[in-house]
Amino acid sequence: LWGLFFFISSLVILYRDDYIHRDLNINRFILLVLMFVLSIMFLIIRPNIIRILLGWDGLVLVSYCLVIYYQNVRSYNAGILTVLSNRVGDVALLIVIAWIVNFGSWNYIYYLDFLRGSFEMTLISLLVVLAAITKSAQLPFSSWLPAAMAAPTPVSALVHSSTLVTAGVYLLIRFRPVFDDWLCILLLVISGLTMFIAGLGANFEYDLRRIIALSTLRQLGLIISAISVGLVSLAFFHLLTHALFKALLFMCAGLIIHTMRDSQDIRFMGNLSVQIPFTSVCLGVSSFALCGMPFLAGFYSKDLILEAASFRYINLVGFLLFFVSTGLTVCYSFHLFYYVFCGDFNLSSFYNVSDASFMMLCGMVGLMLVAVFGGRLLRWTTFHVPGIVCLPFYLKFLTIFISSLGG
Repeated sequence: LWGLFFFISSLVILYRDDYIHRDLNINRFILLVLMFVLSIMFLIIRPNIIRILLGWDGLVLVSYCLVIYYQNVRSYNAGILTVLSNRVGDVALLIVIAWIVNFGSWNYIYYLDFLRGSFEMTLISLLVVLAAITKSAQLPFSSWLPAAMAAPTPVSALVHSSTLVTAGVYLLIRFRPVFDDWLCILLLVISGLTMFIAGLGANFEYDLRRIIALSTLRQLGLIISAISVGLVSLAFFHLLTHALFKALLFMCAGLIIHTMRDSQDIRFMGNLSVQIPFTSVCLGVSSFALCGMPFLAGFYSKDLILEAASFRYINLVGFLLFFVSTGLTVCYSFHLFYYVFCGDFNLSSFYNVSDASFMMLCGMVGLMLVAVFGGRLLRWTTFHVPGIVCLPFYLKFLTIFISSLGG
């Protein structure tokens, strides 16, 4: 986990070298990004609730400074929405600390087994779920994540792939052994509705970065749904593979916006596969990995989650939320392809668009390689024993059918 996170952070900082190289406050920006990296280190370094709180609050405070980095009214509104939404989770985490201190230590990992089913642990797990859904932007706290797009693109690549939104998922994975059945059902309903509504909303969106932000919401909903039905290892595996292709997706979007005179409306784009071919290839690879195209990074984790969910005792509504949301993912990806790659170039005909930024391309090449090969490599290192998923014919091919229907 650390190695993957540091690899993505280093490529994002390399990408930043060309993206905002004319900024007068470039040193301040680098220090803020490094503080962001330090905060997530505090969060994952050991299972101590105080260490988690330090990283948890550090992520919120530094993300506020980064969201308002472009100092205008829209950025200020987005920053205050981000902070106030995350404050709810911070309060829940502080109450968890007050309860855990009654057990004699803040190293909560020692109490997860023998206190399972007790009133104290039920209350703690409910507060942990509240903290996690605010940090991971699940309903009804999902509005802050698209608003956080006001931050520079390198920050968005970190926030949406491997830092701020994954902190809630990390906390859920840590506390999953003590969740009661009714809490898992509640978590499944919240995350299932989030991924369905985010996938549906992305199909009617024309802002490039907001489409990718809504796709992050949909992927987080899938990960938390997998945790709620007991597929914790697969959820963690998808968390790792999602970090690879989502960071690449944001980098491609940032380069497109950079070359399009800061225009984020996909209706002004078109024919970019001829204008910026290498960036278009990277965008295609990351989008296909997002859709779960066979043998790319997303395929190994996403299809495995959907097939394993078919074994679980979930009702028809939960089953439909899993598979219909998958079709919506392919649908908004093709919607993005149609506007960005097809037709004529819709910006000014006198404006030249090209793959001219060397440092940005270097950062994208590293992530494109791991988006292609990283899923297989992570599968080898995460699951040491090979397994076979035996399903009826119609369930085995349901994922491919739903994806084709969405396309």
